[in-house]
Amino acid sequence: MATQNGRAALVTGASKGIGAEIARRLALDGFSVVVNYARGAEAADSVVREIEAAGGVAIAVQADVGDPKGVVRLFDAGEQAFGGLDVLVNNAGIMKLAPLAGMDDADFDRQIAVNLGGVFRGMREGARRLRDGGRIISLSSSVVGLYQPSYGVYAATKAGVEAMTHVLARELGTRGITVNVVAPGPVATELFLDGKSEALVETITKMIPLGRLGQPADIAGVVSFLAGPDGGWVNGQVLRANGGTI
Repeated sequence: MATQNGRAALVTGASKGIGAEIARRLALDGFSVVVNYARGAEAADSVVREIEAAGGVAIAVQADVGDPKGVVRLFDAGEQAFGGLDVLVNNAGIMKLAPLAGMDDADFDRQIAVNLGGVFRGMREGARRLRDGGRIISLSSSVVGLYQPSYGVYAATKAGVEAMTHVLARELGTRGITVNVVAPGPVATELFLDGKSEALVETITKMIPLGRLGQPADIAGVVSFLAGPDGGWVNGQVLRANGGTI
């Protein structure tokens, strides 16, 4: 399968929300895109159809990044379809909120497996298999610096992502591969809105200096910058795209 500009990207967790918008934006930028999903094949296929309708190239590939074999399968599929990969966006993640005293082992283990383990395996596979001059972009969260009650485990996984990013940027620099993090603030997605009352969402919105929740396109634009030629001198950084929340 031919690529649009000779370059291809893999976006994990790309069937909905921020991940889907990142996939659409990178396709618009000329990348052929692997649209990963863990569940919800119909939603992933819909993203692929949207990309193709706009003249882009994409495939949907099922894999659970929390499974040690999942990321390998994604890279295999990308290489088979497009001849290689240039950009990895580690977007897939889950959020289970509870005070530390109330967090059960199953929810702790699952967040570690997906949010931290999935990114680790993506980084490891990307370090081994991305073409020189590539990009690794991982999604963290601005809650890392807020220390809010009930976010302890989730924030810890994202802090780990940021730490690994700083290290990997130093390890891959000689190959021209940049490694960065985008850390969104409150974005109007199912992940953020689920379980929150209208009053709570309004309160959070008022805390944002720009006076609105972020939109998936706001985050996709930052990823597009880091994945493109203008982001080539940005390396080992955490870009907090949060409207000035912190």
